[in-house]
Amino acid sequence: MIEWNEDQRSLRAAVEDLGPVLGEGHVERDAAGEFAAEAWKVLRETGLLGLPFGERWGGLGQDLLTTMHVLEGLGYTCRDGGFSFSLSTHMVSTGVPLQRFGSAELKDRYLTRVCDGSIIGAHAITEPEGGSDVMAMRTSAVRDGDHFVLNGSKTFISNGPLADVVVVYARTGKRGSPAAITAFLVDRDTPGLTAGRPVAKMGLRTSPLSELYFDDCRVPAANVVGSTGAGFLILDHVMKWEILCSFIINVGEMQHRLERCVDYARTRVQFGQKIGSFQSVSNRVVEMRIAVETARKWLYDTAVKLQNGQTVTADLAVAKLVASEANVSTALSAVQLFGGYGYTAEYGLEKDLRNAVAGTIYSGTSDIQRQRIASMMGL
Repeated sequence: MIEWNEDQRSLRAAVEDLGPVLGEGHVERDAAGEFAAEAWKVLRETGLLGLPFGERWGGLGQDLLTTMHVLEGLGYTCRDGGFSFSLSTHMVSTGVPLQRFGSAELKDRYLTRVCDGSIIGAHAITEPEGGSDVMAMRTSAVRDGDHFVLNGSKTFISNGPLADVVVVYARTGKRGSPAAITAFLVDRDTPGLTAGRPVAKMGLRTSPLSELYFDDCRVPAANVVGSTGAGFLILDHVMKWEILCSFIINVGEMQHRLERCVDYARTRVQFGQKIGSFQSVSNRVVEMRIAVETARKWLYDTAVKLQNGQTVTADLAVAKLVASEANVSTALSAVQLFGGYGYTAEYGLEKDLRNAVAGTIYSGTSDIQRQRIASMMGL
């Protein structure tokens, strides 16, 4: 078990205190599919968007583990899962690659604004026909003097309808080569970049989603993140952070869900008894606890190994698989435990279930994770 110091606990406590404010009105926003713009303004004032980034750019200079610890606290108290997902997407999609691979000039231009939330970030990876097959990427970027000209389209872009800057991954070499992909920082107002309408979806409705289209979109060569052809390496680094940060938020949500179910099982009376006295109910709650603690352990253990410079390819796949499926199973158990109340929107539990399904798809589907683990086993 990780021992958190006083500063880490203080940061966690601060975001836990803030969570209920950020999540206020979440049921209504979910029904309307609205992003919590006012909550974003509140969040900006706290400096928490700069958690893992250097103090030079206005960040808090925290490491991966501390960032995860604080984000878990956000999941624990903020009931707007879509907002938490947008926050994590902004931080990881744009800030993480900028800090690790961006030039000094790019950091000075963008990272300060990422940290203070004056711009919202996204990244564009998936394509309509490519899905999880990044190597089949068709969006191209061709060098033309001091610019690259981008053509193609991207889909399932979280924060797409409101992003001010997007990290776009495009093909600059022969399709199928690991050195064929390059990452670009593209401003929203760049001619040739068009965002589609927000896409209605099953869950995470308060985190807006859209397609992006590139039609002779001219991006300065100075906006290349890292170097030409380094996109696959950058994406690999970003996906590690994306999985660890987004799913530790889910662990916080699962912990809150578990405690809510324990309280309900202790107080809800049926057939003259507290329902927690029925073995079928108590077993269900115990399984929820096991799922939550297993997910938490896999995520933090993987983060420790990553922070120590160890290889985490298989660990990350297992952690993502365990956490995403635990989120679905505990959400479904909560709905079943609360019965008809769990099925209604007022209680927020059906929303948890709809949100949780997304985690088995984004950042590599559950099937992809199993395939990756099998490959690491030599199968």
